[in-house]
Amino acid sequence: MTSSIPIGLTPFQHGGHLNGILISGRWPSSTLEWTQTLVASVRIACRPGFLPTTTIFGVVEERPDDTDTDAVGMMVAVGNVVDDSFIEAGRFLSNPPALVMLHPPSQTRPSLPECSQVASGCVLLPGLPELGLEHRAGWAEAEADGTVVTLRNQVGIDPNADPDTAVLAMLLAA
Repeated sequence: MTSSIPIGLTPFQHGGHLNGILISGRWPSSTLEWTQTLVASVRIACRPGFLPTTTIFGVVEERPDDTDTDAVGMMVAVGNVVDDSFIEAGRFLSNPPALVMLHPPSQTRPSLPECSQVASGCVLLPGLPELGLEHRAGWAEAEADGTVVTLRNQVGIDPNADPDTAVLAMLLAA
């Protein structure tokens, strides 16, 4: 049974900053599992200085040659939202199964006043509305100690209704 195989996430860095996350074991198979993967990614983004600014990651179904044999793909940083570099970099993504945006604690406004070191993120699972396959998304916010502050999933979203999904949809359209 596929669901008994855990989904593993291993961050990799370049120059001390998060450059991507290796996905191992198996692919998330539902909106809920992608959002759970997002929660783990947000926890990684909470590491002080590891994610300097809001960054977009494209999910690719390729794995580096020098990785473990159970790697199935990775989330690769395609750029940040400080400039439009992510649009140019995103052109190399071909029909990604998911796009992820991670906000470090320095760029996250906590939804609860008692939470101070909170990172957040969004995952967009692109659909094909013209074929009846709806866009899906998940949003998460977590503290540095791993506490999940908010978690939300939605099927049938309008990407333009939320700032994070709008930016991710813009990358898909580029």
